[in-house]
Amino acid sequence: MKFQLDEPMGGNSISRHDASQVWVNGRPHGRSLLVPWQGEVQEWPVSRFPDLQAGHFEQILALKPELVIFGSGAKIRFATAALYRSLIDARIGMETMDLAAACRTYNVLASEGRAVLAALLIES
Repeated sequence: MKFQLDEPMGGNSISRHDASQVWVNGRPHGRSLLVPWQGEVQEWPVSRFPDLQAGHFEQILALKPELVIFGSGAKIRFATAALYRSLIDARIGMETMDLAAACRTYNVLASEGRAVLAALLIES
């Protein structure tokens, strides 16, 4: 039986995470970030869950995902629909998970070639 590492062709991959950092394509990130299935990883200017604003979710629209995986930090917390109304209006699905589950789910969907984006909240 042949074992082979399955990585997205030309896409982003999350290789590791802990409570204070996420490694994307082998590079550590210690602040909240947006990880699109392809293209540049972007800083996401939110450092605490209570500080989330509608503008934080509007930043995601420019990346044109079909699905957003929201990693809400160390524990699962749900943003109100009013905060991500721009995603709802654009018919972009959003699933909320804790950070670890979001990283795993993002990798599975990205490896399938899905237009997925991970919005990962790393609280400082």
